[in-house]
Amino acid sequence: MPRWFNTAGPNNPRNNYTLPVLRRLPRVRELVEQELYFVVHAPRQVGKTTALRTFALELTEEGKYTALLVSMETGAGLLDDTGAAELAMLQAWRQAAEIDLPADLQPPPWPDAPEGSRIGAALAAWARASSRPLVVFLDEIDALEGPLLVSVLRQLRDGYRLRPRGFPISLAVIGMRNVRDYKLASGGTDRAHSASPFNIAAEALTLRNFALGEVGELYAQHTAETGQVFLPEAVDRAFHWSQGQPWLVNAMARQLVSVVVPDRAMPITKAHVDQAKDILIERQDTHLDSLAERLREPRIKAVIEPILTGGRISDVPPDDQQFVSDLGLIRISSGGRVEIANPIYEEIFIKVLSWAIRASIPELRPTWQKPDGRIDFDKLIEAFLLFWRQHGWPLLGSTSYHELAPHLVLMSFLHRVVNGGGSIERDVAIGRGRMDLLVRRGLDVFAIEIKVWRADGDPDPLPEGLEQIEEYLSGLDMRSGWLVIFDRRPSAPPLSQRLGASKGATARGREITVVRA
Repeated sequence: MPRWFNTAGPNNPRNNYTLPVLRRLPRVRELVEQELYFVVHAPRQVGKTTALRTFALELTEEGKYTALLVSMETGAGLLDDTGAAELAMLQAWRQAAEIDLPADLQPPPWPDAPEGSRIGAALAAWARASSRPLVVFLDEIDALEGPLLVSVLRQLRDGYRLRPRGFPISLAVIGMRNVRDYKLASGGTDRAHSASPFNIAAEALTLRNFALGEVGELYAQHTAETGQVFLPEAVDRAFHWSQGQPWLVNAMARQLVSVVVPDRAMPITKAHVDQAKDILIERQDTHLDSLAERLREPRIKAVIEPILTGGRISDVPPDDQQFVSDLGLIRISSGGRVEIANPIYEEIFIKVLSWAIRASIPELRPTWQKPDGRIDFDKLIEAFLLFWRQHGWPLLGSTSYHELAPHLVLMSFLHRVVNGGGSIERDVAIGRGRMDLLVRRGLDVFAIEIKVWRADGDPDPLPEGLEQIEEYLSGLDMRSGWLVIFDRRPSAPPLSQRLGASKGATARGREITVVRA
């Protein structure tokens, strides 16, 4: 039986298509051999547990170390009872040792110790009893919060001085956050001045996403075992949508080979990948849903909202930007641009943020549709102006992302226009105050640039908007488009006076329909 693409829990190479796990953590062996304590941080579902457990098994098998990955997660349900949490975690550790370590390397019975010192006492007793230097990887450290997290980290810091015989010779804490954020999770509030409770960490490593070639390498394992081919265009498309995020790479492949193209004789194309992407967005599995839930957090909203609107994030504290990056929600592009981590996440974010708006829009009569199914663009403009006059203002209050609200309402209207028979592609220029949309429905394709006039002292966005849409249309090789300007100034004229559409042109003669709302 061939292996399969895994989307649930750590990989098992016997059952799951798997890439060499330490390729993305090249320095971890060096840190262990230098007898250092360190942090491994990366977003959820990128392979941290798989990589460090595999590495621990390798270290033990090589015969120099006793190495084990253990989880802290069982303590999460007992955050208010440090003693009970310690006992629950130590029980989970023993179960992990029984599975992953030979009989002669099992830890001794955990010593009786006072509440708040049991983790340190257990590690000290184990290090003294072990016939080899002890290496421990503490997974899911993020599960702990508040006083319990402080207690565990302080026990590690206190035991550090007992090395090499009295405490693990090398130790890593593994989670989503870098060590600088542990002081926040443990109850600290002053990012700039409070000390980290884990200042014994020599380095902080992160686990990168898959490169394009690695996506192809992973998919080639399926081809080798089943004969089903991923065309190069399909690999490129999967990388485009996922940007190499490991869970997305596997989840798309799983949908492709199980649902979209189950016939192993059929090659997988980029069109198939697009279908798999749509399935993932529609299903919004646990991984995607948990990311979307975090959009409500003020610290995350402060970063995500200006990225989606094309605003500026220069006023957002660098620690907050790094925090959102550590969660895997944003990335820095090769050109230095801050953007959403991948197009699938962006689609999910827009879907979640516009849910209430879409649910509130009444049924729209498609007055813009010609008898042959094509779009009458003049009537589409009329339909949008009528829609905005009747529903626009109330819908602006349907999302907590107020700066993004006009964009979400327009996109929700356009989703009704394409009605499942097309697509809406977005491009956001961070810091330039614009969002570009490319709408496809059958044979019809049209481009829209969105600008928002926010402050009374700001100039009319029209001249800048015409320059920017000229640039956008030029890149698309299109001769016409829409420039939509939402007037959100406190002193804006009444909607009845400002709502309308007019014809304009760019400096190079491209025809522009200017919509003011």
